[in-house]
Amino acid sequence: MTVTEPTLEEQAVRSRHRVKTYGEVFTPRHMVDQMLDLVGDDLETSPDFVDRTFLEPAAGHGNFLVAILRRKLLAIEKRYPAEAWAAESLFALASIYGIELLEDNHQDAKAVMLAEFHGFHQAHGTPCGPDTDLHRAATFLIETNIVRGDTLTGKTPTGDDIQFSWWHRIDGKPGEVRRDPFTLASLRDDAGFDFTAYDSYGECRIEKVHEQEKADA
Repeated sequence: MTVTEPTLEEQAVRSRHRVKTYGEVFTPRHMVDQMLDLVGDDLETSPDFVDRTFLEPAAGHGNFLVAILRRKLLAIEKRYPAEAWAAESLFALASIYGIELLEDNHQDAKAVMLAEFHGFHQAHGTPCGPDTDLHRAATFLIETNIVRGDTLTGKTPTGDDIQFSWWHRIDGKPGEVRRDPFTLASLRDDAGFDFTAYDSYGECRIEKVHEQEKADA
């Protein structure tokens, strides 16, 4: 079977449908940069800039997410010694969250984040291939932090609560992290009591987070 690319007319029809049905509108790159300039301290210069968290509730193709990551990586390059870049870049990934309703956009957002992360390390000669812990940990963090769902309902396409995780640094143990899951709904003012039975995880190195085991396993 031959697969052909959609024509411009077909793409336009698809775009109009998605705008009408989902309100899909993408923010231009220059507007993304202007908006992020307003929080430049949180992204690039504050003492805890690496761990400042950001949530994009309508991630689209990931244009905001990747711009946030890019700024954090550049700041890490300027402010940290080279030997810390791997761990700090993973903590930067761990601080960025996204929700996207449409499946193709969701896949694109995850892919562009991984490509940006990989490109940063490749440019500095750091091994980051699929068989490295750095790549596996980055992929895991992106998969866990960028989820498919509806921000308005707080649900995934299967009807489950959208769930994220906090990635806490461990005091006195540089490079170590603890994972604490939570639901999006629990962040809302009207959430009430949260009776969710969250998994519990033990501490581990950030580059081994993809191997992190449940504490009660």
